Amino acid sequence: MTLTTKEALMKNYVLRSGMRVPAVGFGTYKLTGTTGANAIASAIQTGYRLLDTAYNYENEGAVGAGIRRSGVARSELVVTSKLPGRYYHYNDAITAIQESLFRSGLDYFDLYLLHWPNPKADHYVEAWQALQAAKQFGLVRDIGVCNFLPAHLDRLAQETGELPVVNQIELHPYFNQAAQREYDTAHGILTEDWSPLGRASAVIQDPVLVNLAKRYAVSVGQLILRWEVQLGTLPIPKSAHLTRQRENLALDFTIADQDMAAINALSKPDGRMKQQDPAVYEEF
Repeated sequence: MTLTTKEALMKNYVLRSGMRVPAVGFGTYKLTGTTGANAIASAIQTGYRLLDTAYNYENEGAVGAGIRRSGVARSELVVTSKLPGRYYHYNDAITAIQESLFRSGLDYFDLYLLHWPNPKADHYVEAWQALQAAKQFGLVRDIGVCNFLPAHLDRLAQETGELPVVNQIELHPYFNQAAQREYDTAHGILTEDWSPLGRASAVIQDPVLVNLAKRYAVSVGQLILRWEVQLGTLPIPKSAHLTRQRENLALDFTIADQDMAAINALSKPDGRMKQQDPAVYEEF
C-alpha cells in the first residue's frame, strides 16, 4: 500500500491488490431515504469517489439510489459495505452479502468489511473465510475489517493465510491510534478512519485545533482531515450539506511537522468517544 506522489485534490492509495482508493472518502451513516440518497448523489457530484456504508446502517438502498442519481459511472466509484456480527456464520454471511447487493441494486461491492471482531462470540475467523469466498464468487472485489486489533489480525493471518487490505478504526485527534497504525502499515493494511472529526464533539472546539486552523486559514474540520491524510490514513467524513461536502475535500495545504506533532500530542489513552474497545465491545 503506497500513496501516489500526485498532490491533487484526491490522492490515491494503492492497496495490496492493486485497487486504487482515494485519500478521502464519504461516510453515509444516518443518511437514509430520499434525503439521504440526494445527499449521497450530491457528494458524488462534488467529487467523492469512495462511499462507506454498512448492513447495519440500513441505508444500502439509499447509497445505491444516490449512485444512480449522481450521473457518475459505477466503475468510477469505490463502494464499501460491512457485515454485521449476527451473520458471522459462513452461510449466513454469504446470504447477507447477497442481500446487501440486492438492497443497493449493485452487482458487486469494491470493498466488504467485517464490522467488529466480536471476540466473545468468536466467529470472526469463519466470517473472514466467508468474505474470502465472496471475493472468489465475484460478489466483492476486495475484503477488509473494522476495529480489529493486532491480535485479531494475527489470528486471521495464521488461520486463513490472508490479511485484510483495509482496517477501518476510530481515529481522530483525541485518539490517534499510533500503535495500530504502525501495525497496519507494517503489514500492508490501509488504515481508514471512522469518526474522523470525533463525531463533531468537543474535539472540534479544542483550542489547539482552533488556533492552528486560524493559522492555516481553514476550518477545524479541514485541519483534522488534512492531518489524517498526512498520517497516511483515509478519513471518511459525513455531511448532508453541500458546502461542508466541498469543504471536506478542499485539503490542498500542508501542515508543518511541528503542528502535526502538536495535534498528535492531543491523543489520549482513553480517547475513544464511546468506549468501544474492540477487545471487549461487541455489536451484532
